[in-house]
Amino acid sequence: TTTTTTTATTSTTSTMSDHCEEQQMEAEALTAIFDTAFTIVKEEQPFEWIVKLVPIDTGDDDDEKDDPENQNHVMINLKITLPSQYPELDLPVLDIEILKGLSLENKEELLQMAQDEAQNNEGMPSIYSICEVLREWLCDNNVKGLDDASMHAQMMRKQKEKERSKQRAAQEFESQKKEEDVSQAELEEMEVRKRRAEGTPCTADNFRAWKLQFDAEMMERQQQQKLQEEQTITKKQEKLLAKKQVDKSGRLTGYAQFSDKVMGLSIEEMEQAAEHAQVDEDEYDDEEDVDNLEDLDEDLFDVDDDLDDLDSSDEDDLEDDEEEEEIDI
Repeated sequence: TTTTTTTATTSTTSTMSDHCEEQQMEAEALTAIFDTAFTIVKEEQPFEWIVKLVPIDTGDDDDEKDDPENQNHVMINLKITLPSQYPELDLPVLDIEILKGLSLENKEELLQMAQDEAQNNEGMPSIYSICEVLREWLCDNNVKGLDDASMHAQMMRKQKEKERSKQRAAQEFESQKKEEDVSQAELEEMEVRKRRAEGTPCTADNFRAWKLQFDAEMMERQQQQKLQEEQTITKKQEKLLAKKQVDKSGRLTGYAQFSDKVMGLSIEEMEQAAEHAQVDEDEYDDEEDVDNLEDLDEDLFDVDDDLDDLDSSDEDDLEDDEEEEEIDI
C-alpha cells in the first residue's frame, strides 16, 4: 500500500510539473505577443496574469495617440488565474476589470464571452484566443458614452447592438452559404474520384449496350472511310479523263520537229552542207602543204657535195697519221 501511494504521488507530481512547464511556456508566448500589456502577478502556482486590452494598439508613438481616429474610448484588464491542471483538465478562472468607457452590463457581456471561448478551447492553451475575442468586441464598440447609464444612452446602445447583430447575422449567412457551396462542390469532386477509382462494374446488360453502340460507331466509321475512298478515286478518274480529252491534233511530234523544215532548213540539207564543208577543208589542207614544199631550200637536198667533203677530209687524216709513224721510226 505504501509503494502504491508513493507511485501515485510521484505520478501526480510529474503531471503537475508538466502542467507548470506548459503554463510557463504560454506565459513566454504571451509576453512576446503583448509585450508590456502582459503582466505576471504571481510567479508560483497557481499563476496569476493580467492582460491589458485596447481596441487600437498605438504603442509608444505619441503622434498616433494624438490622432482622433486612433483614440481608445474603451479599455479593460483581463485577469487570469490558472489552476494547477490547466489546460488539460481545468479551465482558467477569468475576471474583467473596466479601465475606461464601459458599463457593468458591458463587463458581464465581456466576461461571458471570455468564458465561452475558454470552454471552446478546453484541453489546450486558450488565453490568446480569449484576448482576441475580447479585443474584437472592443474594436466594434470603441465609441464614447458606453459608460453612460441614462435611458437615452441605453436606447442608443441597444439600437446599435441590433444593427451589429444584423450585420453579424448577414455575414454568418454568407459565410455559411459559401461553405455549403464549397461542401457541395467537394462532394461532387469526391463522387467523381470515387467513380474513377472504382470504375463501372461489367454486367451482361451494360456490355450488350456497349457492344451495340461500339458496332454502330465502327459501321459508321467504315462507311465514312469507304465514301472518302470513292470520292478520291472519282477525283483521280476525272483528272485522267481531262488529260485524255486535251486536243493534240495541232501539235508537232518530235520527228516532225527535226525532219520537217524548221527555221527554213531540213535534215537532208544540213547533212549535205556538212559534207561540202568537209571536202573544202580537205582541199584547203592539200594546197597549203604543196605551197610549203615549194618554199623549201633546194640546197638542203644537195647530198653529193656533202659526201665529197666527208671523203676528202678522211683521206687527209690518214696521210697525217702515216707521216707521224715514219717520224717515230
